[in-house]
Amino acid sequence: MLSQRARYALRALCFLAGREDPRPAAIVDIAEASAAPRKFLEAILLELKRHRILVSSRGRFGGYLLARPPSEISFADVIRALDGPLALAPCASKTAFRPCEACPGITDCPVHPALVAAREAVAGVLEGWSLSRAIGPLGAENLQAK
Repeated sequence: MLSQRARYALRALCFLAGREDPRPAAIVDIAEASAAPRKFLEAILLELKRHRILVSSRGRFGGYLLARPPSEISFADVIRALDGPLALAPCASKTAFRPCEACPGITDCPVHPALVAAREAVAGVLEGWSLSRAIGPLGAENLQAK
C-alpha cells in the first residue's frame, strides 16, 4: 500500500513540475498546493533532497526545485526513496533482495513467480509514469480540479 508520505510527495512534486516560475518554491506554497501538513511535508522534502530528487536553497527567497527535468523523475523513483522497494516480498525485490523467512528457497517456492510478476507489473507502470506524464494534458486537469 502506498504510504501517505509518498502520496504527499507525488502531489508536491507534480506541483513543482507544473510551475513555470524558475525560482525555488516556498514550502508554504508547496504544502498548500499539495494539501499536505507543512511540518510533515518538510520532512518528506528533505528526504527527497537526500535522494537527489529535489534541490533546495536557503534564505528569504529559498525553497525547493526539482533536481532533474520532470520527464526524468518517475513515480517509482519517488516511491522507492520514501517507501522502499516496490516488491511485495523481499525475495522478489531487485533493489533489496533477501530470502524470505521460513521459505524453502526461491527455486522451490510456488509463490515466488507470482511475486516477481507482480513486482514487474507494478515497476513497469510506475517507472513509465514520470512527473511530466502526470502533469500532461490529463494530469494538469486533475491538479486544477483539486
